[in-house]
Amino acid sequence: MEQFRIFVVEDDPWYGQILAYHLSLNPDHVIHRYITGKECLTNLSLQPDLISIDYSLPDMNGSELLKAIKSYDNEVPVVVISAQEDINTALKLIKMGASDYFVKDDSTKDLLWNAVNHAKEKRSLKSELATLKQELVGKYDFGKAIIGNSEPMRNIFGLLEKAVKTNINVYITGETGSGKEVVAKAIHYNSNRNKKPFVAVNMAAIPKELIESELFGHEKGAFTGALTRKTGKFEEADKGTLFLDEIAELDLSVQSKLLRVLQERELSRVGGNDRIKLDVRLIVATHKNLPDEVKAGRFREDLYYRIMGLPIVLPSLKERGNDILLLAKHFLDEFCKVNKMSAIKVTKAAKDKLLKYHYPGNVRELKSVIELAAVMCNNNEMTEEDIFLNSGSSSVSFVTGDKTLDQYISEIIEYHLAQNNNNVVLTAKKLGIGKSTIYNMLKEKDLQKK
Repeated sequence: MEQFRIFVVEDDPWYGQILAYHLSLNPDHVIHRYITGKECLTNLSLQPDLISIDYSLPDMNGSELLKAIKSYDNEVPVVVISAQEDINTALKLIKMGASDYFVKDDSTKDLLWNAVNHAKEKRSLKSELATLKQELVGKYDFGKAIIGNSEPMRNIFGLLEKAVKTNINVYITGETGSGKEVVAKAIHYNSNRNKKPFVAVNMAAIPKELIESELFGHEKGAFTGALTRKTGKFEEADKGTLFLDEIAELDLSVQSKLLRVLQERELSRVGGNDRIKLDVRLIVATHKNLPDEVKAGRFREDLYYRIMGLPIVLPSLKERGNDILLLAKHFLDEFCKVNKMSAIKVTKAAKDKLLKYHYPGNVRELKSVIELAAVMCNNNEMTEEDIFLNSGSSSVSFVTGDKTLDQYISEIIEYHLAQNNNNVVLTAKKLGIGKSTIYNMLKEKDLQKK
């Protein structure tokens, strides 16, 4: 176990020894005893994990010592123990940053032990959070988060390198499914804001009457149903990055307030008067042509120039050549890993079929195609027959909308049943599945109709 360092600052040698002995019952605790506040301050470089201080010390009182400790290290938990029960003093110390205030009595040892355990839990959670954040940063390393080696993508990597060096606004455009949010996250997690929040908002997914409250927050009683104060997305993203996806869908009435917030770098919650300072990096994205939206009067021209910043135009998947195969392998490996499946080999004919398709749904569609093919293939080999694409003909498009794998499989079975004149034996043989699978599906759909 990792050691937990505790300072016990107590001018009564006997009482200090009692506290130190009690805390030392855990062999992972390293106890340091001091009689004066000065001794404590002199040894803060040892980086204690918790400090217990007596309020009345020979050289300073608890308030003075607490203030000095917090000016050196604002994060370290400090517990104040006093011989007197004084509510006003306790409140004052808590406001100054003390984590607890105890009165000396028979329960003090146990209360201090609980305070130590609480501090250890907080330290553990903080460590886990730091680890998760570091893993997240690694996940969105350009080379890991954005797969591609084509010339269009090499140009994108060059722009991303420029984007992370400053806090300039970034304006991402590209077809639906081309990976705009992935690029926004990669910019954030490779910038100097990577330890602060990344907050994403899809403008198209929020009702117009709620968008202002969602972005800027509201005060209690600001409108019917506002039972409590709500913090908006801008405040949540303070010191970090706010990603506004589908920015073109923002209502004109809210666009004017967004412009004012961006210009003044402060906001007022709906129904409030307080001015809240902000430090937010803005990244916006849309699949629409904003200059055309400006000409049509659906988007404010002044807001367009305010958010423009560094423009990044993502290429469609059909422009990326062999990136299709790199992405397909990435999605296939990821799917097999998550679902604990053996590695799947992709035949040359299957690769050729993937390369010839135009992918109107871009990277998102390719991911769905690969995952479905992984489910449908046999003997850990993906063939061209396992790959279902929307060819634009009268055949069924299996990769559309948000569906479960069961729904995809049902559609495929129904399609092949129709192609084989409802011959269950032939369909089962062609798909490489048991007849009972088809009968069970038909029975379930029949029950759903009743």
